Amino acid sequence: MSILIKNGRVIDPKNNIDDILDILVVDGKITELNKNLDSKKAKQIIDASKKIVIPGIIDLQLNLREPGNQYKSTLESEMKAANAGGVTGMVCPPDTTPILDEPGLVKMLKNKSEALKLGNVYPLGALTQKLNGKLLTEINDLYESGCIGFSQAEKPIQDTEVLYRSFQYLSTFNLKAFLRAEDAYLSEKGIINAGEISTRLGLKGIQSISETTAINKILEIAHLTKTKIHLNKISTADGLNLIKIAKKNGVNVTCDVSIHQIFLTDNDIGFFNTNCFLKPPLRRESDRMKIIDSIIDGTIDAICSDHSPVNEDNKLKPFAESEYGASSVELLMPLVYKLSEDYKIEDLGLLINKITNQPSSILEINKGSLSVNSDADICIFNPEHSWEIKSKTLISEGKNTPFLNQNFTGKVSSTFFNGNIVFIGT
Repeated sequence: MSILIKNGRVIDPKNNIDDILDILVVDGKITELNKNLDSKKAKQIIDASKKIVIPGIIDLQLNLREPGNQYKSTLESEMKAANAGGVTGMVCPPDTTPILDEPGLVKMLKNKSEALKLGNVYPLGALTQKLNGKLLTEINDLYESGCIGFSQAEKPIQDTEVLYRSFQYLSTFNLKAFLRAEDAYLSEKGIINAGEISTRLGLKGIQSISETTAINKILEIAHLTKTKIHLNKISTADGLNLIKIAKKNGVNVTCDVSIHQIFLTDNDIGFFNTNCFLKPPLRRESDRMKIIDSIIDGTIDAICSDHSPVNEDNKLKPFAESEYGASSVELLMPLVYKLSEDYKIEDLGLLINKITNQPSSILEINKGSLSVNSDADICIFNPEHSWEIKSKTLISEGKNTPFLNQNFTGKVSSTFFNGNIVFIGT
């Protein structure tokens, strides 16, 4: 198969490209990238005029729900949803059923995802057995079975000695921890951000100190043990300040932010909108603005979807009894583009970098670029496509999102994985 993508605005941050170019794909690889390539070189021509062509997106937080939670969604349905969002690289946390704490489970997930040929799945192995925060898993065996890093998902390790020993082990083998910073005692039974909204709704709040206390502990131990750390879904201004200082002091730390935290605050919960029940909770407007500033200044390394499909019944329950999560992978690129438009960020490549090249660097893989001879993982985005977010328009089996019934401008028009077209939009 040979495909020529013509006249697109090609944005490839790794190679400092932002220009109108053609891309030739042959046998799953990018073979040429230049102006006015000969159309006779390809069997199929795709006109990308007025469209944006970027590397396939790498999402650092995408719950695929398998194994074990097929009543919420299936691996195939969520990988197809990812493709609809231009995503070809998917990092999935270990809190499946059963938990990804045994090599056989990881191999099964890898084999099933590879057979679908819809993208690369990068599992995170459980750092402790059953995510109980007590006994370490067979970390090296999990790594050799295909885990790209190690995580506790939404279950932080509270025993500092266990955390210290896990970091020592990871450092010995030059492996990376992917952690969400939360102190379980300080956030226990908390539902939303602590403040005026939680008081008005009568819901138990989670103070920002829950995040900053955990960040301090993680960074101190990481600095001492020289462990590579990636912090998922940072939500507070104070937490970002701590990370910025740690980076200056030489701690090997990177971090990402959920797309929800960029656009939403606890005010959006309104009168118990369960689509806004998320982890971490939506914070204050001052936190949101600090997040945007930190994306621009480089403190935040990546933007993730935090795609967590939930079945409808669990979202129809009273807020405190409902299940947290939202379907968002299909909205990641449209929202990144909206961010550039709403806040007049002229360098779109700076934002594209946060969902392509920099996630690739965090994972230490050779992806996230349109380099010649690289795998042809490509997203074509139409910035002029207007559409309304409706449950029926989402490919994900989870139909809940805080952005329901909103009008968007910008939509993925096609996605390539290894040179094959895995998504074509309407």
